[in-house]
Amino acid sequence: MRNTVLILLLTTLFMSCASKKINNLNPNIVLIMADDLGYGDISCYGNLTTNTPNLDILASQGIKFTDFHSNGAVCSPTRAALMTGKYQQRTGINGVITAKSHREIGLNLNEITIAEEFKKHGYNTAMFGKWHLGYPKQYNPTLQGFDVFKGFVSGNVDYHGHIDQEGYLDWWNGAKIENDEGYSTDLITEYGVQYITENNPKKTGKPFFLYLPHETPHYPYQKRIDKILREVGKAGTKKIPKDSIASIYKEMIEVMDEGVGKIIQSLKETGEYENTIIFFLSDNGANKSGNNGVLRGTKSSPYEGGTRVPAIFSYPDKINEGSVNNQVVLTMDILPTLLAFIDQKPSVKELDGVSIKDNLLHQTEILKRDVFFSFGNKSYIRSGHWKLICKESKNDKKFELYSLSEDIQEQKNLSLDNPELVNSLSHKLQVWKKKVNEGVTIISE
Repeated sequence: MRNTVLILLLTTLFMSCASKKINNLNPNIVLIMADDLGYGDISCYGNLTTNTPNLDILASQGIKFTDFHSNGAVCSPTRAALMTGKYQQRTGINGVITAKSHREIGLNLNEITIAEEFKKHGYNTAMFGKWHLGYPKQYNPTLQGFDVFKGFVSGNVDYHGHIDQEGYLDWWNGAKIENDEGYSTDLITEYGVQYITENNPKKTGKPFFLYLPHETPHYPYQKRIDKILREVGKAGTKKIPKDSIASIYKEMIEVMDEGVGKIIQSLKETGEYENTIIFFLSDNGANKSGNNGVLRGTKSSPYEGGTRVPAIFSYPDKINEGSVNNQVVLTMDILPTLLAFIDQKPSVKELDGVSIKDNLLHQTEILKRDVFFSFGNKSYIRSGHWKLICKESKNDKKFELYSLSEDIQEQKNLSLDNPELVNSLSHKLQVWKKKVNEGVTIISE
């Protein structure tokens, strides 16, 4: 009898300790990135035709950013900044790693990625979707901190055939080509839901870091029921009628939103929603087929439409619901911010990104700083409400100066009225360019 009581007491004590340990786990992280999603492409940012109820709910119960910027105005540079917490120039990835011309290069393995950071702190890590930071196996995400990877490594694939622009099958399971039938947006969601279920911290004893970089709404424009537009062994994409793009584009975003809803539901079903940080963002502004709201410019431009993107942060019961964040935040800030939420600092001491944890929790001001952008022959510096754009040619530099607090559409160039300010900001911009490019081996530009 005594032995039975003793066993029961020890079992109860063990279960209590185990439960306490699970309950004290660090938060899970779900990082969702859209591809070429514009500032005005979803309904919680003012779109009146595209229905995104799940993102709307996420925003209404979380924090919606109004001045969040992608580090780059095209895909690969922003993703390099996201992975490293640095200005992408320091990684050598200044431009797109293209399917045609960059099949042998990738993000340097010496870079410490956000996945490697969380893995070091006891997280299970997974990525499902678009990599775009290196085609060869030696630059595969599984060598950059992700335990599990399924998806594609190019800039975009046929949504049904999973074929890249140059005619290569591009759907991977780890470091092996292994195609899977299905619409890419749905597959990314299905992989994510399955991962959340199978890696429930209550079962594994470890939190997870889940990265879901979607292809939507990047070209090629395809609905769930559409035909394959590419062929293996043949470069190029079959054309579709221009007048059908708007309706396809709308559905593509709505399918992604549906997937966001399924991810949230799976977190709730596993009892992990309250202990999960969800960060949703876009890698750059929309192209001409999308909607950047009132902002000037599109993807690849130095204007607000190129880099100011929708972004939403969710951490139930830890932040004020329905908050609007008007601070200037960049993609590179995500790595130090998420690490701060588990009371850890980045391994690399001198990052360009900064933690905005206190701002998210307590609405404090972010430390004032100048932020910078450069792509091709165009660059800018943002200093407070001032934005100076520099357009360079072989023998000339042209400047445009805007006061974003009064002119968000960047219509009134004030450079001639403020020569001293132009000189001061231009000097800072040139110093920054020299600093971030010094000693760097260029990978893509």
